[in-house]
Amino acid sequence: MTGNPDQTDAAASFDPLRPRLIRVAYRMLGSMADAEDIVQDAFLRWLATDRAAVQEPEAFLRRVVTRLSLDQLKSARVRREQYVGEWLPDPVVEAEPVEDVTLPLMLALDRLSPLERAAFLLHDVFGLDFDEVARSIDRDSAAARQLAARARTNIRSERPRFPVDKAHGLEIASAFFNASRGGDLSGLQALLAQDVSLYSDGGGKRPAGYLPIHGIDDMMKLHTSLLRFIGNGQSQLVSYGFINGLPGFVTREADGILQTTALLVEDGQVRAIYVMRNPDKLGHLGEGGVH
Repeated sequence: MTGNPDQTDAAASFDPLRPRLIRVAYRMLGSMADAEDIVQDAFLRWLATDRAAVQEPEAFLRRVVTRLSLDQLKSARVRREQYVGEWLPDPVVEAEPVEDVTLPLMLALDRLSPLERAAFLLHDVFGLDFDEVARSIDRDSAAARQLAARARTNIRSERPRFPVDKAHGLEIASAFFNASRGGDLSGLQALLAQDVSLYSDGGGKRPAGYLPIHGIDDMMKLHTSLLRFIGNGQSQLVSYGFINGLPGFVTREADGILQTTALLVEDGQVRAIYVMRNPDKLGHLGEGGVH
């Protein structure tokens, strides 16, 4: 941006806020690519704004990002209806657990209306008061409060009740990887809850289940079949970490493409498994499996 003082000035005030704005957009949309596009659009609007008249740039830009995300959600819902197989949000892999919005909660948020989702995230997750929430979603404070309350009721069961300890979560992730990839079916079964579920997202681009698998019996049948047809040693571990707040791991599969596996752990057992195989949702991960 050298040679254009106005762009340089706009970037100087915008760039420090970019990570937080991407976080808002990603929590709204579940897509890292869409979130980055939204934030770039917000920058262009910031560039065209009389910035000297803006008293609180972060609040102003958060409102812009929220409204752009709400517009995007309308078209996202149409795309979601045409999506092939199970839909999961883009994986964000981090070294530390993030407990504010875990992967199951993101899936629950996806069932809300766009305004409910925005009100809940802005107030319950990002800590804004309802006056600011109202300004962001272009509603009055009473309506914003009601939207957040309705969202809270609808997703109460998906809030993390007993977040898994970091070390324990990574220990289970390691045990799961070694058992599932090494053919230790008895060891794998010991890790799973009786009502375990598996959700896999291939987006029609790579093989994945079109519907979730529920129950330990069907889960073990699946892994037995995978070992028979694929064999051991087909996955190369890239890294362990926390995927959308859940312990898990990144692997490079036999086709050379990355894959993420996130584990919902409750009472020391794996209650749900979330596998991302869609290459379109893995492009933002680097060689080490981190965005």
